[in-house]
Amino acid sequence: MLENVKAVLFDMDGTLVDSLWVWGEIDIEYLGRHGYEVPSDLQHTIEGMSFSEAAVYFKEFFKLADSAEAIQAEWIEMAKDKYAHEVVLKPGALRFLNHLKEQGIPMGIATSSSRDLLEAVLASLKLSDYMDYCMTSCEAGAGKPAPDIYQKVAERLGVLPEECLVFEDTVAGIQAGLNAGSRVCAVAEEQSLRWKGKILELADYYIESFDEILDGGYQRLKGSGL
Repeated sequence: MLENVKAVLFDMDGTLVDSLWVWGEIDIEYLGRHGYEVPSDLQHTIEGMSFSEAAVYFKEFFKLADSAEAIQAEWIEMAKDKYAHEVVLKPGALRFLNHLKEQGIPMGIATSSSRDLLEAVLASLKLSDYMDYCMTSCEAGAGKPAPDIYQKVAERLGVLPEECLVFEDTVAGIQAGLNAGSRVCAVAEEQSLRWKGKILELADYYIESFDEILDGGYQRLKGSGL
């Protein structure tokens, strides 16, 4: 999988760290305050959106009085403590990060989350020891499946997108990596199981755990044509 790879780029939530459960709780609490139940397809609808785009969607769809900026600020306050103290790395991730570091392969994060929550994770899990550059979709100017964030992180790492291996857990994220010209490895995530068929169709590889990469147990998918 790592053959001819000059940089590895990670989505954060649901891919590198186990954090999507936080948003399940926040969606219930936040929408409950405004008299709404969480739509069953909400996570799929907003997946890939930048933090700013998701706030605009909430404001318009649920007809909220607060500004998009105020919505984002409230979400960050609700999530910050959990990101700093309860969010953990996905299985095998630390071992894989250490392997990449030993091999001298540059690493980056391309996340749809906010800069505040990205920084909380970088600090709590000491990911700054591994990451050479991190960017949010808000900073990139477009959410996924647009390729912008992967193109810009690759550029900052001094490599071409087609020289990168991207790790993602959602359909929109996988499409973003592919749209940038990168190879993409899908990472198993419980909240994406409903769309596993599409994920397997799109991605170049599939893993249940990062350990599978080093142990040779990952799936090389036919849908990629590789």
